[in-house]
Amino acid sequence: QVQLEESGGGLVQAGGSLRLSCVASGRIYSINAMGWHRQAPGKQRELVAAITSGGSTNYADSVKGRFTISRDNAKNTLYLQMNSLKPEDTGVYYCNADIRPLGGSIYRNYWGQGTQVTVSS
Repeated sequence: QVQLEESGGGLVQAGGSLRLSCVASGRIYSINAMGWHRQAPGKQRELVAAITSGGSTNYADSVKGRFTISRDNAKNTLYLQMNSLKPEDTGVYYCNADIRPLGGSIYRNYWGQGTQVTVSS
């Protein structure tokens, strides 16, 4: 029943910006940590940024200073503001979250279907 859905991907030139959003919906009791992962063509999926329920963040070295992760707990929404984009940032970006469903006793890990980000040189 719980779902994550990303939006905001697209095609931008190097140096441009995009803001990704991820909305968690369904029968949700609570959401703990959330994060963004990406997968470039021919490469493994990697953690881009993560944020705890209290707002503490961490970033991959490759995006530090350029990307900002944030969340709106009232809206069950996660954001990733991406500035100064580089061609190396190209890939499918996935939302990830630890969610306790209604009726459940534990947190489970959920993934969105991904949104494509393409940065041209």
